[in-house]
Amino acid sequence: MVSVLTADLLARVRERAADHDAANSFFSDDLDELRAAGYLRPRGLGAASADQRLLAAHAPATALGLTMHLVWVGVARDLLAAGDASLQWVLDDAERGELFAFAISEAGNDRVMSDSLTRVDRVALDDGTEGWAFTGTKIFTTLSPAWTRLGVLGRHDPGPDPDSGHRGEGGEPRIVHGFLTREAGGETPGVTITPDWNTLGMRATQSHTTRLEAAVVRDEHVARILPVGPSGDPYTLAISANFHTLIASVYAGIADRALALAVESAHRRTSLKNDGAPQAHDPDIRWRLADAALSLDALAPQLAAVVHDRDHGVDRGARWHRDLAGLKHRAVETARHVVDQAMRVAGGGAYRATSELSRLQRDVLAGIYHPSDTEAVHATVAADLLGPLP
Repeated sequence: MVSVLTADLLARVRERAADHDAANSFFSDDLDELRAAGYLRPRGLGAASADQRLLAAHAPATALGLTMHLVWVGVARDLLAAGDASLQWVLDDAERGELFAFAISEAGNDRVMSDSLTRVDRVALDDGTEGWAFTGTKIFTTLSPAWTRLGVLGRHDPGPDPDSGHRGEGGEPRIVHGFLTREAGGETPGVTITPDWNTLGMRATQSHTTRLEAAVVRDEHVARILPVGPSGDPYTLAISANFHTLIASVYAGIADRALALAVESAHRRTSLKNDGAPQAHDPDIRWRLADAALSLDALAPQLAAVVHDRDHGVDRGARWHRDLAGLKHRAVETARHVVDQAMRVAGGGAYRATSELSRLQRDVLAGIYHPSDTEAVHATVAADLLGPLP
């Protein structure tokens, strides 16, 4: 599949990135161009990963924001490939240019998708159908100004009557996963967005706080109803696989750009102590650049192997959780190392707020906050090696 990311489009995206960062504004122009070019349409994970890495090298926040959309499209694609057409409508909407986002994260909820602080109640609707009403506060809702479909989850605790559950859930609590719809006029009943995104980096994502007050997901837009706790459902694995892989691709793209800028700097800057020779002749500078490149080279086969196996339906079993979390962790830590080496090579000029490397340094830090965080990654790997804790 030929990428829609032409050189001209990427040049325009890169040119706007600094202004969006400085103004703390949403990448609306990028979104308009990318939507028109077909970037929101479904494609395989390999193609999406390569595109995201390239886009991130030009505008990290734009790439990170669109990762959320591509994750949901990837989930629907993976389920369909496994014979589950329950999210075919997601693929159809993506083909039409609808924009999907996540409202998952909650302050104080370190169980992420296996539990929720958001309350979900069963409700009857005016048209005689039924749905689920979500009430709670979500943070880091990327694409807040523009999403048209919002993936949410929340906890439903049935009443004492065991018959009060839904779809065979009995009296046990369940996590309800579904999608809210933003109407053409921009309003969604029960959804309030607080424009409070003012961060160190990745500013153009505009990931505002979202308050849900009995916001209704209709039954036809419910993706899964699962038990509280870890789940082996293909749906949750597909979310993890697409999220971790595409996030890793974004941070690999940041590292690509940082290394390229450092190489340019080494050729451009000169050294008085070396009689005006370029810094590229300095053994210490050469070592730093080689060290950064070696780190980035080592990430490539890990990313390629995961992408290949997901696209070809390879079953790694329980090992998938370790491999996916490890890929995201390695990509972020590698990118942080490469950007740090690039900053050292580029010298004091890179410390200016207007420097692209300075912006990359701020953007790359966001990686440590995406799931899975460092503690969770190490816990996952330890469990794979040693078994679960008693």
